[in-house]
Amino acid sequence: MDLGLTDQVYVLTGASRGLGFATAACLVADGARVVLAARDAAGLAAAVERLGGPDHAVAVPADLAAPDTAERLVAAATDRFGRFDGALVSVGGPRPAAATAVDDQQWRDAFETVFLGTVRAVRTFADAAPAGSAVAVVLSTSARMPLPGLGVSNGFRPGLAAVVKEFADGYARQGVRLVSLLPGRIMTDRNVELFATAADPQRARADAEAAIPLGRLGEPAEFGRVAAFVLSPAASYLTGLTIPVDGGALPYP
Repeated sequence: MDLGLTDQVYVLTGASRGLGFATAACLVADGARVVLAARDAAGLAAAVERLGGPDHAVAVPADLAAPDTAERLVAAATDRFGRFDGALVSVGGPRPAAATAVDDQQWRDAFETVFLGTVRAVRTFADAAPAGSAVAVVLSTSARMPLPGLGVSNGFRPGLAAVVKEFADGYARQGVRLVSLLPGRIMTDRNVELFATAADPQRARADAEAAIPLGRLGEPAEFGRVAAFVLSPAASYLTGLTIPVDGGALPYP
């Protein structure tokens, strides 16, 4: 199936590695070009090379907590490639901790990036996007069910899912689609780090796999293919959804 991605241009945040990079790789493989953003300048430079160099990708070191970041990324897309067709908004997960162990300042700091930075970016990208474009937001299955030891994520992700749905309804008349993606246990660096905090990392991984109906952890590319489809013109009648990419782990649809 032709996804219609040839010569489309997408901005991806948190894209030096993990799910953001996996999505960028799937987009570029189908003919799109991408603007990658993250705080890690060296990681971004390496990601651009892995995607085939500046004809396919450009890097913009940036932090979503900065109010002008999303506008800079749209400008980078139009300046370098002449158009802007949508975005994937991915923000690094908050520090693992039970909600009872998170102090007020940690909540405030996480709010600036995880919540406000995401809302601002989604709004800016949707305002800039032409009809037929899409914005996808990487959240977590914690948007539907709390995850042990991830108190800040449990607090913010459900609210973000609700905001994205409201945005989706509001921007639909402009022909701009918005979708939330809910990754489960996928073997990104983030999940490697989470397993490493367990008393027995191998047992923690085995327990996680046992809780997944498909019986295994996901690969980043499996998420990337879903995200690339959702962003593509081929998904033109999808909006306002929260889509789990979790191997069936959530206990209800």
